Amino acid sequence: MNESYTKSNAAFVDRWVHDGWEWGQPISHEAFENAKAGKWSVQLTPMKMVPKSWFGNLKGKKVLGLASGGGQQMPIFTAAGAECTVLDYSSAQLQSERMVAQREHYVIQVIRADMSHPLPLPDDSFDLIFHPVSNCYIENILPLWKECFRVLKKGGILLAGFDNGINYVFNEEETDFACKLPFNPLKDKALYQTSVENDWGIQFSHTIEEEIGGQLQAGFTLTDIYEDINSEGRLHDFHVPTFYATKTVK
Repeated sequence: MNESYTKSNAAFVDRWVHDGWEWGQPISHEAFENAKAGKWSVQLTPMKMVPKSWFGNLKGKKVLGLASGGGQQMPIFTAAGAECTVLDYSSAQLQSERMVAQREHYVIQVIRADMSHPLPLPDDSFDLIFHPVSNCYIENILPLWKECFRVLKKGGILLAGFDNGINYVFNEEETDFACKLPFNPLKDKALYQTSVENDWGIQFSHTIEEEIGGQLQAGFTLTDIYEDINSEGRLHDFHVPTFYATKTVK
């Protein structure tokens, strides 16, 4: 079970994309043209847009979209003048990247890889990593933060979105407590089976110590942060913060 869960998650995402998943819908030609004119915004978390000040001037910058496939952010960064690489484990998400690149006549490096393993990228390669909510699909995230630090240039920026674990406590209706934290299907066979049957994928809760503390432990300096809420549901209605986005620098 432990050896194949990331492959299972890639298959889950492939199916979600084919079923019309919100985070698997590539941007339109009009959105690409708007981005070329400087009119763009992107998300690391469900609701809030990332401040433009977090990016600086993207022209000529080397950007890694880490688990950021789907043809949503990388086309925008390319339109803004960046040289982009996207790494994802979902074939469907990467196919969307290829489709948009072909449609808009630009070049992007597309890499299918499992981010729970060392990244197949050289040291000191990127000016910026864009990593939207996705590390909930791997069990151990400290090695990932260390890999991000390794592949960034000195002064490089990591922009990351992640949940704080609260969503995993509740049932699907968000009306009652259902699970204890930490949420880890690899250590609970019944939870694993429930996750598969409910089409959740194999997800994991992570603590702030793992998320922000892990970035600091990897060597990053935290320079900005904001919190966000779910896009729908009772927790959304009550404005319960369930996500964070961080800007850290090597």
